[in-house]
Amino acid sequence: MKPFKGSVLVVGATGRTGVWVVKRLQHHHIDFHLFVRSGEKALELFGPEVIDKLTIGSIEHPEEIKAAMGHAEAVICAIGGNVTDPKSPPPSAIDRDGVKRLALIAKESGVKYFVLISSLGVTKPDHPLNKYGQVLTMKLEGENEVRRLFSEPGYSYTILRPGGLIDGPPMNHALHFDTGDRISTGVIDRSDVAEAAVISLFTPEAHNLTFELIQAEQAKQSSISQYF
Repeated sequence: MKPFKGSVLVVGATGRTGVWVVKRLQHHHIDFHLFVRSGEKALELFGPEVIDKLTIGSIEHPEEIKAAMGHAEAVICAIGGNVTDPKSPPPSAIDRDGVKRLALIAKESGVKYFVLISSLGVTKPDHPLNKYGQVLTMKLEGENEVRRLFSEPGYSYTILRPGGLIDGPPMNHALHFDTGDRISTGVIDRSDVAEAAVISLFTPEAHNLTFELIQAEQAKQSSISQYF
């Protein structure tokens, strides 16, 4: 299995899952660039060595996205609207419109591979989380655009739908992957979601598919590629 060659644009890199995406890219010695709203927060999290790897902007602004895309052969999107903060943009602006805009500009910019971190339960409109700005429905609409744009020959995508996100070190649990949104509940470490996102770049079995993923029993893992 060949590691990914090229630079990966991490969108949402200063979020709790995004931080792990950056750590796992570093672990696999994959080059990266960060598209972040706060350069100050990025430097605080990752240190001064990332100063040349930053583009400051928002997925609400097409020109700022385009500026970031000049550095990318692939995109890992780890954004998500903050449904608990009434001052934050609604899920329709971030999880739907933002993801759609990001995917379209990525495609137009020649990016060949797009990884989207979404959520368990997006196909279930009656899910309790949908009380918050229809957040899961908005995520599904974002997913659908990624699938539409990156299903064409010469392009590929992976969409990950993790269960409830918790904090712990990577590779410490067996995982359960499925397709078809049939897993009703479960949790998973953000670090393992990040690992799945990164290795999907160079795991053919991950391409052009959508996976649900939760953790199972505690068990040290040397790799998680087999779960795809």
